[in-house]
Order: sequence, then C-alpha cells, then structure tokens
Amino acid sequence: MPISMRPEQALKLWHAATMAMVHDDKPDLTMRQFAILLTVYLEPPPHTVRGLATRLGVTKPVITRALDTLGQMQLLKRRRDERDRRNVVVQRTLEGALFLEQLGDLIRQKSEAL
Repeated sequence: MPISMRPEQALKLWHAATMAMVHDDKPDLTMRQFAILLTVYLEPPPHTVRGLATRLGVTKPVITRALDTLGQMQLLKRRRDERDRRNVVVQRTLEGALFLEQLGDLIRQKSEAL
C-alpha cells in the first residue's frame, strides 16, 4: 500500500532517522553500503558481486570494497558459488537481519512521531 507523504515530510523522516542513527552505537554505513545491504535483504536471492555491480550501476571492485566493510561488520558474507567457481555469492547474516530489523523499527517510530 503506497504511503502518501509530501516531500518535506519525507525529508523530515529521513532527517529524523539519520539523526537517530548518528546518535546510536550502530555502525555508520555509506549510502552505497546501505544500497547493497538493502538489495541483498529486500530482493530475492541469489546475489552475486557481478549482479550487484550491474544492479547498482557500478564496477565489481566498488562492490568488493563495500562487501569487505560489510563483511567486517558481519552484516553480509561472501562465498564461492560451488556450481560456478567464478561467481561470488553474497549472503545474509543474522547480524545483518537484526541490524535492518532495528533500522525498520526506528524508521517506523520516527514516522509515527511526525
């Protein structure tokens, strides 16, 4: 169901959510890292480095660098595709799922406050 929101309301919600994230002890992510994380969690798998690069319109090294950071934070993990060893499959983690569930709750709370 679409949510009706004026541009100013949408920006205020984005501002409130980002301010809460800045004041939280959770890891700071770049917009690119968020885009990758949300793509992996919200779109059906499988996800590969090559596929994510195509989806986001960036190069594979850009995805690899972001995945290095997201992997260190344990928000995503990578493994070789056993069927095609040339591909690297990107997988969800429990930590990543909890991170995004908490983020979703935060955004919902901030939207209710507006």
